Amino acid sequence: MTIHNDQEFKQTLSELSIEEQRVLASWFVGSVIHLNPDPLIERSLNVVRDKMSSNNDLEQAYKNIKSLVVETYTACGNDANWSAQAAHFIATATKACLIPVEQLGTKKNLAWKCAMQTRMAKNCEMIESDSNIIDNEAQKQYAITNDFLKH
Repeated sequence: MTIHNDQEFKQTLSELSIEEQRVLASWFVGSVIHLNPDPLIERSLNVVRDKMSSNNDLEQAYKNIKSLVVETYTACGNDANWSAQAAHFIATATKACLIPVEQLGTKKNLAWKCAMQTRMAKNCEMIESDSNIIDNEAQKQYAITNDFLKH
């Protein structure tokens, strides 16, 4: 199956296990990690990707990344610093990768939440660069998901 639109994308994500969603979501963040170079992002993604990570490891990484989310939110300020906004969205996307199961609610689609945050970060990057080139993060996510499903 090849994903062509957000409806197919969201449906495909919702059919994955939570563990698969976490790993795939970490790939989404990896696509735009340059927008928040804080080493905590990479360390958190490594916890998600490591099959040997325990629930305690995930919980600790979640707590750590929550602090970064607050820190980046504070750094955004009111003057529309697009780079700071992008960094915040990447931290929030990483947090989505680590959400404890009991906090997911009924929808349980953390990969979708992560995907939306990374798209927001990409939009901030495009605004900041004032580029005429549209870099469609949604299309990248479809391709990443298609590759993920092949493995």
